[in-house]
Amino acid sequence: MPDPATPRLRVLVVDDETKLTELLRLELDVEGYDVDVASDGATGLVKARSQPSPDLIVLDWNLPDFSGVDICQRIRRGGVTTPILMLTGHDDVADRVTALDAGVDDYLIKPFSIEELMARLRAMQRRAQSFSGSGQESLPVRLSVGDLRVDTSTRDVVRGERTIQLSVKEYDLLLFLMRAGGKVLERADIMRGVWGENFYGDDNLLDVYIRYLRQKIESPDRPTLIHTVRGVGFILRDETQQAT
Repeated sequence: MPDPATPRLRVLVVDDETKLTELLRLELDVEGYDVDVASDGATGLVKARSQPSPDLIVLDWNLPDFSGVDICQRIRRGGVTTPILMLTGHDDVADRVTALDAGVDDYLIKPFSIEELMARLRAMQRRAQSFSGSGQESLPVRLSVGDLRVDTSTRDVVRGERTIQLSVKEYDLLLFLMRAGGKVLERADIMRGVWGENFYGDDNLLDVYIRYLRQKIESPDRPTLIHTVRGVGFILRDETQQAT
């Protein structure tokens, strides 16, 4: 049971399935959440951008006016960082990459159990709280490895004189690798750090994003920066500088 002394978090549910939204409203209320519902993407977008913004968003992929991916992209472009859980019937790596690139924090396949949805929301809440209290703001706003530079205040990524455009998760992955300070990172640690505990063990997803990142930041005339450590994970470092 929720602690009556704990402030109730606000959850926005964006889904056009009336029976599902009513069920979620009842179950989330019992779990101690305040629930707001939108039955289409446009209404959901307005409510997501409203002040105060919701603490968590549950967003369906298939909406009558826009796709959930479109709505998520618009939410993120507006500067809203609220954790978003995507509900969908799509279950392949390409669809998960699409959703994650749009800025989704977690991904739940229909049909699902209420218990799993609650666990996912709690995990997103813990991760958001952990990030906000982890001292990330005190880290340097400019990071560099070799000739690769990242400005965390503007999210600009530059290699040499070339500006690189990264998706949300590509940027998150690059930043996680850079902040390791040249240390080898295990696959499980990368998955938990970038995607959260619910994606642990989804090796295909990590390999897809490492490949995307390499395609964007590596080039034949520059030293390789992302290295595979077989059986362990990955490391980001300029080995030409290590050698000197």
